[in-house]
Amino acid sequence: MFNTRRKSKKLEVKASHSERANDIRGINQLTVDAVTGLTDIVEALHYTILHLGLNKQEVKPRTKGVTGFVYRNIRSMTAFVGDKVDFSLSQLSSAFGQHESSLKREVAISMLNGVLGDYLLERENPLAVIMQLRRDGKPLSDVALRHLIEQSDGKILLMVHGLCMNDLQWQVDEHDHGVELARDLGYEPIYLHYNTGRHISENGRDFAALLEYLVTLSPQPLSLSILAHSMGGLVSRSAFHYGAEAGHSWLDRVNKMVFLGTPHHGAALEKGGNLIDVLLGSNPYSLPFAKLGQIRSAGITDLRYGSIIDEDWQGKDRFRYEIDNRGTLALPNGVHCYTVAAVKSKESTVVGDGLIGDGLVNVDSALGRHNDDLLHLEFPEQHQWIGRDMNHMDLLYHPDVYRKIKQWLLDS
Repeated sequence: MFNTRRKSKKLEVKASHSERANDIRGINQLTVDAVTGLTDIVEALHYTILHLGLNKQEVKPRTKGVTGFVYRNIRSMTAFVGDKVDFSLSQLSSAFGQHESSLKREVAISMLNGVLGDYLLERENPLAVIMQLRRDGKPLSDVALRHLIEQSDGKILLMVHGLCMNDLQWQVDEHDHGVELARDLGYEPIYLHYNTGRHISENGRDFAALLEYLVTLSPQPLSLSILAHSMGGLVSRSAFHYGAEAGHSWLDRVNKMVFLGTPHHGAALEKGGNLIDVLLGSNPYSLPFAKLGQIRSAGITDLRYGSIIDEDWQGKDRFRYEIDNRGTLALPNGVHCYTVAAVKSKESTVVGDGLIGDGLVNVDSALGRHNDDLLHLEFPEQHQWIGRDMNHMDLLYHPDVYRKIKQWLLDS
């Protein structure tokens, strides 16, 4: 069941009909929230047009009279219908049997969690992803984890995916770095699945606790390595910080970490999104639409500068424009750290390396370079590699990237 030589075909995931009912309930709840939120935006715009310059002190503008009555009824009816659908589905879910789910469902839920995952959790929406260790898209029980550890003789490779993704998406074009490294180097890959819309520091703390639990389950000493793509690298670095704070024992079991396109110093797209927030909020006509620009999760806004500890965001307005004032956090001591940057251009140019990068992360950010010595990450020169003529997602399956990972994991 847990053979690392998985068939290289489109993965199928088992899911219960109760899970499908939860999908429908979650989508229904999200639709209710969306209609209500859009009503708020339209009413705010309506109010602004009618009262521009007359009352600038009101924080949450509401129209009055017949117009206000209409907006209130839209909200009330939307909430009423949503509650009725949720109740009906909850009554039916226990009677459902089994059915086949698809990779498409997993991808859709992961993307939704990347954009709105923090909101889904706050609303207790059943579509919210809960962190767990998985294999083949299925959560691993304690018995299964012990079996994997025994099968690997304690040599475990933890695979940590990126934003809006899930553990199944390590397999691309019949290639999975974890499966290949199991075949070539004898690692046993275990895949982390997590809600990428949460704050990175929250995921980091939970990942640290999960790794500590994994160590307590092991009947033998573990030798851990981590392979992290994109945001997964920030979550892994955050886990080391919170593991050290908690005095965890797993920290001493980690030998190597390989980062693939990790935005150690942020991603340009989120910095651009923050500027849009500022522009939309700059005049009263566009102010109601600023809410639309803010439909992105805490995980995404953490990517602006690569924030990985609580202090970077607690007590702050995450949509407000601010300079990079995050706390400094060095690479973990005693761990061999390696990093890969991808670049879409074939030749080194200022625009190609410094701005475009792999389409999401530029070279300096992926390699941990920074003008501030306190923020600069000390990756040894031989632990850095730039892959040209490839994009952010190519890092998951490009043969040159795999050869570099394999070489680094082989080094003593």
